[in-house]
Amino acid sequence: MSDTAFPTLPADFTARARALGSSTLYEASGLPCSVDPLVRPVWPGASIAAPAYPLTCSPGDNLAIHIGLERAPRGSVLVVSTGDFVAGYWGEVLTVAAEAAGIVGLVIDGGARDIAALAARHFPVFARGISVRGTIKASAPSVGKPQLITGVPVAAGDLVIADDDGVVILPAAEAERVLAAGEARAAKEAAMMEKLAQGATTLELMGLAEWRRRA
Repeated sequence: MSDTAFPTLPADFTARARALGSSTLYEASGLPCSVDPLVRPVWPGASIAAPAYPLTCSPGDNLAIHIGLERAPRGSVLVVSTGDFVAGYWGEVLTVAAEAAGIVGLVIDGGARDIAALAARHFPVFARGISVRGTIKASAPSVGKPQLITGVPVAAGDLVIADDDGVVILPAAEAERVLAAGEARAAKEAAMMEKLAQGATTLELMGLAEWRRRA
């Protein structure tokens, strides 16, 4: 059962965040919120837009994940720091448990396994690597508390956007501002692409025409 109350996020943040994607939101945020690009989807097309529930695992130990599955609010994504130690912290059994608990995805700077099963179930997992190596269950350094994952701060309720481009974690207090800025950026880019299709050039539209003479 969850023991965490999430900060208030915009009611429609999931749909808006998915529509914009991680790249647009990262550029619009102006924040150091991009998780290490080596943390990638373990199957193509996986995506997440959900509030975070942070965990810290000792290297090669996934006990904190088991505890987190009982405590994380439904609709959240587990964000797990392992100190970049790649092992099989997560697989099909934990995926079934997560689905039953209402968990919508996993971001981990360690590893996962049973990839074919995760893809078949369409359960989004973003990991540093894939590993058959199992884990012990002996310690739980942090469950539900603020932490860093690959140097990016994450607290319960922060907004996680993950897709084929990467993983971004936005502070809950910044979510509405960044979504609005992302939508403005997307509209500007749409207008630019329309002009490009009509024959304009990127040098002209981006104020770089002087480089025609200088380069």
